[in-house]
Amino acid sequence: MELASTDIRDWVLEDRTVANEGLMTDSKLFTPSGKTRAAGLGLKFPGVPGANNSITDVAGVSVGYTTLIEGEGPLTVGTGPIRTGVTAILPRPKNEVCRPVFAGCFSFNGNGELTSSHYLEEVGQLTLPITITNTHACGLTRDATLRWVVKNFPNEFSNSFGLPVAAETYDGFLNDINGFHVTDAHVFEAIENASSGPIEEGSVGGGTGMKSFDFKAGSGTASREIHYDGNFYTVGIFVQANFGKRADLTILGHRLGRELIEPAMIRNTPNTELSSIIGIIATDAPLLPHQLKRLARRMALGMGQTGGIGAHGSGDIFLAFSTANQEVLASSEAKVHKAEFIPDPHLDSLFEAVVQSTEEAIINSMIANEDMEGRDGNFVPALPHSAIKALIERA
Repeated sequence: MELASTDIRDWVLEDRTVANEGLMTDSKLFTPSGKTRAAGLGLKFPGVPGANNSITDVAGVSVGYTTLIEGEGPLTVGTGPIRTGVTAILPRPKNEVCRPVFAGCFSFNGNGELTSSHYLEEVGQLTLPITITNTHACGLTRDATLRWVVKNFPNEFSNSFGLPVAAETYDGFLNDINGFHVTDAHVFEAIENASSGPIEEGSVGGGTGMKSFDFKAGSGTASREIHYDGNFYTVGIFVQANFGKRADLTILGHRLGRELIEPAMIRNTPNTELSSIIGIIATDAPLLPHQLKRLARRMALGMGQTGGIGAHGSGDIFLAFSTANQEVLASSEAKVHKAEFIPDPHLDSLFEAVVQSTEEAIINSMIANEDMEGRDGNFVPALPHSAIKALIERA
């Protein structure tokens, strides 16, 4: 592969080595546990990232995980090996999760599940924590979220109902998915552990057993800042990535996957090509539900930037919410309400931010990762960091 210097100049950072441990505290380069992110390898994606290059750069948004890794060897349904978990995303601070946010969703390819999608289409709002897990735990995480809310907010739900968002991708290649190892307690833990600031990526939470382009993937995040009408706004992205064929892997426009024959993904059980991606957009920009649905559509473009095609068996489902207009949404008073919003002709910078940060979040989910062996010795290698460094050196 030949790369012209003019093609690379805008996206390659000066090659960095960790000369001292102080650099490890840069949350744009490393996760809290020290895993290297895309920027830490020298990749510079377009756009201006937020403080932590994370969905949590949107004020009030927090993310929590429960990660379940246990056992090895042959599959025994109900026993393991276990490679799964739960991710919880809170659109508002924990004590305000019953306050709605404007929201919209989009199904690029519908071979998957995102609960409450009909309600989102009808009223353009969501409340309560969002959970992401494996395919066979999706209903449980939805119900467990309700149990957590009813316990912690009994007054709000004494004469009301809740329709929480729960989403899934398939981890049965590595995980004992029919063993139903995710419990209510794991959902409660993920919600309670939700925090702002830098968050972990890779094989954590619902992303624990996921793979993309035949490399280990899972949970990834990124953000972008935009300027409009004298204000700075943030667009934050979170993905649970589990899609793509190796030959299609593209990083910043370069079909790197075609070169990466090794390390191979080992299949000791029949190959089931099931793939998906769940994407969540958070923003503090004032937007209406139809505009948020338009943002959600643009996640498919970011997915395409990495080589995703929306395969037949893939559940590629995206959701966007805005934390703005809080006072309007908190009121049910019988009067005419006024909401702020950016006019539709001025949304292009937000669309661009979604595409840019979705692409980076997917790549982060792979770079901040490690090899994993799961059920029956099935093995998924990590994306070799040496391949990224070689790409930069050739430039």
